[in-house]
Amino acid sequence: MRKTKQVLIAIAIVSSALAGVYLFGAKSSFLDEANQPSPLKTKDDSTVIHEMQKAYQRIYEDYKDSVVFISTEKTVKMQQNNPFADDPFFKQFFGNQQGPSTRKAHGLGTGFILSSDGYICTNYHVIADMDSVTVKVNDKEYKAKVIGSDKIIDIALIKIEGSGKFKPVHLGNSDELRVGDIVVAIGNPFGLDRTFTSGIVSATGRTAIDATGNSHIQTDASINQGNSGGPLINIDGEVIGVNRAILSENGGNVGIGFSIPINVVKTTLLQLKEFGKVKRGYIGVQISPLTEDFSKELGLANTEGALVGGIEENSPAEKGGARVRDVIIAVDDKPIKEYRELVDTVSKTEIGKTVKITLWRDKKKTNIWVTVKERP
Repeated sequence: MRKTKQVLIAIAIVSSALAGVYLFGAKSSFLDEANQPSPLKTKDDSTVIHEMQKAYQRIYEDYKDSVVFISTEKTVKMQQNNPFADDPFFKQFFGNQQGPSTRKAHGLGTGFILSSDGYICTNYHVIADMDSVTVKVNDKEYKAKVIGSDKIIDIALIKIEGSGKFKPVHLGNSDELRVGDIVVAIGNPFGLDRTFTSGIVSATGRTAIDATGNSHIQTDASINQGNSGGPLINIDGEVIGVNRAILSENGGNVGIGFSIPINVVKTTLLQLKEFGKVKRGYIGVQISPLTEDFSKELGLANTEGALVGGIEENSPAEKGGARVRDVIIAVDDKPIKEYRELVDTVSKTEIGKTVKITLWRDKKKTNIWVTVKERP
């Protein structure tokens, strides 16, 4: 009799549990309609949109171990706010009340691996004036040293200190870019490592970004603080730019980001590896604006060219015979339409090379020959 009672109790417990399951299932039945398959879902994953999605996924898988997180540290001197800190009377009774004289400043950015032995490209402003640089690759941290940097292009070359075999990216050809090309950015915005965003090339050849006049790629791929130094990648999985800056009033992304074309970066990196800096050509002229009124006064048909407003003493231009009020209209027969083109052309000219400079002087063309020196 006692065993029978125990069995009945067990059956009652099981029955109660089943009832609970049934009741729970009944209460959840309102999800039945929402659990039905979407009419948009198809077994055919070879559609154009699915193939594009796969392309994005392949790019991320290929690059997740090649894009690195960069953190930096610098010791900064702090101003003393105590006006009596140096007063002997104050020190006698209160001692040194100045407080800490330094603090640690930290920064973050992005970089990408160029070689299996650990060379990395990033922006100059990411590592500029920092005491230490740390690189995180696939969740492992390494110290890195700065091989060379260039403020004008805003590119730096650093190298991982320590052993390891690293996965390099694939460099593309930025000269082939067209407006409308699909691009993706991978970086560490606000410290969120390996964040993947996408967009298109909004414009190429943007030069009015800052005082340098350097050419930039414009993109609407989301770029924020911390993305600096990261790669801009085309749909073929090739790096075609280095993300540098955004146009924003509040520091957040508004769909206007700028990247340095990779072809410019390549030549910069080669010099940084060899010399630790970029050697640029220099002729020693100061350029002034060429207005329409002054252009007419000089007998020019338009405002194209670079007006010489000053000449540095003992400079190549002075030795070559350049004069103030000359208008430089060509270098080695390459037309110069504005001062940025003159700066770019001379900067890229081989140090020690003698070039023909075509001038507009006394209402006619004339040529002088100038030997390019390295910019001081």
